[in-house]
Amino acid sequence: TMLSALAASSPVLQALVGTLFTWFVTALGSGVVFIASPSRKFLDGCLGFAAGVMIAASYWSLLAPAIEMAAESGDYGENGELSFIPAAVGFIIGSAFVYYAELLLPYLGAEDNVVAALKDYKKTDGDRSAKKPSRVLSVADEDGAFDVDQTSAEEEEQDVAQVLRWKRTLLLALAVTIHNIPEGLAVGVGFASIGATKTATFSSACNLALGIGIQNFPEGLAISLPLHRAGFSMPAAFWYGQLSGMVEPIAGVLGALAVGTAKPILPYALAFAAGAMIFVVLDDIVPETCASNNSKIASWGAVLGFVVMMCLDVGLG
Repeated sequence: TMLSALAASSPVLQALVGTLFTWFVTALGSGVVFIASPSRKFLDGCLGFAAGVMIAASYWSLLAPAIEMAAESGDYGENGELSFIPAAVGFIIGSAFVYYAELLLPYLGAEDNVVAALKDYKKTDGDRSAKKPSRVLSVADEDGAFDVDQTSAEEEEQDVAQVLRWKRTLLLALAVTIHNIPEGLAVGVGFASIGATKTATFSSACNLALGIGIQNFPEGLAISLPLHRAGFSMPAAFWYGQLSGMVEPIAGVLGALAVGTAKPILPYALAFAAGAMIFVVLDDIVPETCASNNSKIASWGAVLGFVVMMCLDVGLG
């Protein structure tokens, strides 16, 4: 079978295939722009489910193997009592990587929240034909109020607003791309660590790629839908949406190559990926899902995502 052939291939090829899958799911999310306008509840539910998947994957596919690997190395105490050190250090560095990467975005004029562009979309509940602002200004004179046509001035203001919206959403693609770098690294490191410990298996690496792919679906939506509402054609909105996931195969292959040439950094690399994923969940996804009246739906989505990923990791790992 294809999976058997992939399991027997090199870690670099496995990482490439795994990250091509996550990129494909990003493109699927972007492709929704062609067929539907998802409701606010659906979007919040998807984000919640993605958060649960990422939390579960961070532990069972990344942190647990990192701690086990450090304990078995013999470098962290006779009985592995200090095996938490690589996990703790890598986790903090991974979180800091995403944090400082986000600090750069406001200087570029971009939102620092990976799903911020969904806010405007959600305000209209997915309505692409939201009403345009009125172009008539009410002016009061001695005889009372009368209306004055402000068409040219309002049109100019709308053009400026549209350009700013385009810029913000395009820069959102940069934000998502930055987040996708550690996710691609996580998949690459996961495949490169196969066989290093009992928990670092081909199945667990595949589950990690599956989990990251699932959370990439709403990220594709977060770019393509606002872009289309801002005036981009459907093909153009789709293109920019899927483009954000293109960095994952590159990061995945680099991660597999780096770990393959420097085995001692593997526990740190696994924990780095886990820290980056958890920071994205806590700093981006959770605040956004709690900002609307659908927080309960998002919470149950997170519970479901966590359980699904836990079952996949434990049952198939």
